[in-house]
Amino acid sequence: AARRVLLLGEGNFSFAASLCGAAGTRVVATCYESQEEVRGRRLAAESVRRLRQGGAEVVFSVDCTKLKDYFLPEEREFDCIYFNFPHCGRKAGVVKNRELLARFFQSSAEVLTEEGEIHVALCKGQGGTPADQPRREWHNSWQIVAVAARAGFILSNVHPFKAETLCGYKCTGYRSQDKSFCIEGALNHVFTRSTPLLYFKPTICKIELESRKVSFQVPQVLVDKINRGFLELNSNHPVQTVKEKLTAELSQAFPLEDVDCSLSLLHQGHLNDICHSRIFWIIPSPEETPSTEEMSNGVANAVSFSHVDFCRDTAKICCVNVQEGCHDSNQYYLRPSLLPCAQAIVQREAFVLGTVHVLSGPVFRKCLISPYSMPVFHEVVFVCAVNRDMENSCIQMLVNSIKTSIHSLYQNVSGFKLSISLQEATSFETTELRDFVAFESHLSKIQYFICTETDTSGSCEKGSCVGIIRTELVSSELVAVFASLNLDLIAMLICGISDWRMLWTSDTRFLRQFPRGELRLFKSFSLYPPSYVHDVSFWVPDGEPFDEVAF
Repeated sequence: AARRVLLLGEGNFSFAASLCGAAGTRVVATCYESQEEVRGRRLAAESVRRLRQGGAEVVFSVDCTKLKDYFLPEEREFDCIYFNFPHCGRKAGVVKNRELLARFFQSSAEVLTEEGEIHVALCKGQGGTPADQPRREWHNSWQIVAVAARAGFILSNVHPFKAETLCGYKCTGYRSQDKSFCIEGALNHVFTRSTPLLYFKPTICKIELESRKVSFQVPQVLVDKINRGFLELNSNHPVQTVKEKLTAELSQAFPLEDVDCSLSLLHQGHLNDICHSRIFWIIPSPEETPSTEEMSNGVANAVSFSHVDFCRDTAKICCVNVQEGCHDSNQYYLRPSLLPCAQAIVQREAFVLGTVHVLSGPVFRKCLISPYSMPVFHEVVFVCAVNRDMENSCIQMLVNSIKTSIHSLYQNVSGFKLSISLQEATSFETTELRDFVAFESHLSKIQYFICTETDTSGSCEKGSCVGIIRTELVSSELVAVFASLNLDLIAMLICGISDWRMLWTSDTRFLRQFPRGELRLFKSFSLYPPSYVHDVSFWVPDGEPFDEVAF
């Protein structure tokens, strides 16, 4: 089908005429004035004639704030809307023009396709974004990103308005007259729809635990992050691609074996030296058949994990009240690491010496939320058992393969070099950015940290840690070497993603940037979002401990 383009506020229709005739495009050109008013303008009559000869539709007296009134319901699906140099007319100030834009965006939302674009051209400085040079003070600009956000639109691109590339285009309309105005430094702002804020129902997870089918309520912060399938074989998610590239490099130095056994989502037992507020504690309940009323009302979503052959459409919610500090050895918790699974695998009789076994999956831990610190991430663990006299060479081969892979991926994607170092645990200063490392050190003894250091202002902080190396005696003659990597941080570093939450977005514009098996620099589709800073004050009763993570 032809791409339908709506043009608003055309003065002399020369812009519309320059677009008319493009292959696969159907143009609907409009202006605010009546046909009689437009006839007296230079170029207008000729442009209208060209438009109609080219099969375009020309409509007069169109109010951009009431667009659905001019088109039948079946004609309201436009793929692109252009509004060049909007203005209330005469000497209207910024406040009136802001309101015009706000009402225009609200109206456009009713006639634009879901994946359509809105193009708004503004004179130099009017938009109020960092792209304007010089940039006006916020209160003296049209605040275009903020007013568009009120209608559910985000700024996805901004580039110079190049009038010289438009054949026959002449800008007119200075103070509502047939006079030209200066468009040097003008910018074209491209808006797309933002994804609506999703409401997630309470979610029930169902697994097989010790030969019993049980269910538990997923912590609210993890509801949209359970069972996303990012590491499935057919996934084009960057974390899966990073894992594939890493394992491909390792296969050049070691025989590899993917561990396909069930990795339990829940762990049990007492955790020494770990603050209980850092763990997602769970009380599983025996699986029960939901009542007819619950099924009809859709009380909760139900999620089944691929490592168990068990699936139902809904489940009964079991309210769980767990108080911090009251956990015993029989309590269950969401796995905070895959290292205990890797340690268990090493003890298996079928474990093959010299072969690197690969485990991967999401892990969960409460933390102080920041752009690089996350309550859930994808971990990959490489484990290899060798004779004790081969320990150092095994560590070096593992690290070299990991360094070569990450360095090559980073340079191919960004064009810059990346320094990767192996630091001894005793010399490493843990920061909030490396929160997962500090947590990991409680679970097992760490020998080394794998750290990155970019020579440009990359997406991750300078000196960020993406993994650890540790060893463990299996017997008097054998030692196991473990390498644990945070796939999310590595993907962010390579692809230039500045916030871990983007990895978990359901917006299709994210994954479309990453074809299967390819890593590319991420291009943000929401530029210069409005930022609002609020303070909160609160009091903690005397004698009560304050846990910042829990808060």
